[in-house]
Amino acid sequence: MGFSGEIAAKLIASTNEIFTGMVMMEIEAIDPPVEPLGQMKNSITGMIGLAGIFKGVLAIHFTNDIAMAVTGSFLGLDVEEINEDVHDAVGEIANMLGGDLKTILSDKGKDIQLSLPSTIGGEEYVFNSRDSGEQLILSFKVPAGVFYIEVQLEK
Repeated sequence: MGFSGEIAAKLIASTNEIFTGMVMMEIEAIDPPVEPLGQMKNSITGMIGLAGIFKGVLAIHFTNDIAMAVTGSFLGLDVEEINEDVHDAVGEIANMLGGDLKTILSDKGKDIQLSLPSTIGGEEYVFNSRDSGEQLILSFKVPAGVFYIEVQLEK
C-alpha cells in the first residue's frame, strides 16, 4: 500500500490536533518540498520506529529555534538553549505522532509496534533511515519557521 492522500491528510489532521491541543501552538500545513530534505543544520530530529505489518520510521525535524519555541509552548516555560527538556519534548511529540500513524496505518494499530522515541541533533547531519521504500514529507509553518514530518516505510 502506497502513501495515499488519505494517509497524508490524516497525519496532517493529527499533527494539527497535537499542536493545537497539547503544544498550544497554531500551525499551518504547507506544500511539501519536492526534494528530499538533505542536510539538517542546527536542528533536532525526534524519531519513532515502526515494526510489524509496516516497518519504517516517523521523524519530526525542527530547527533549534523552532524546537525551543515548541518546547516553551508545550511546557509553559522559557527555553533559551537546546537542553534535556527540548529533547524530551521533541521525543514526546514524535511519540504522539507515531501512535497516531500506527492507528492510521493499521486497524486500531494492533499489527504495528512502536519503538521508544529517540532524538538526534547537531550543527549538521543527514537523516536517512532507508534508501528503498516509500517516503512522505509534510511541511508545517509556525511563527518561528517551517518544520517537517517525514515518514519512511519499507516496501
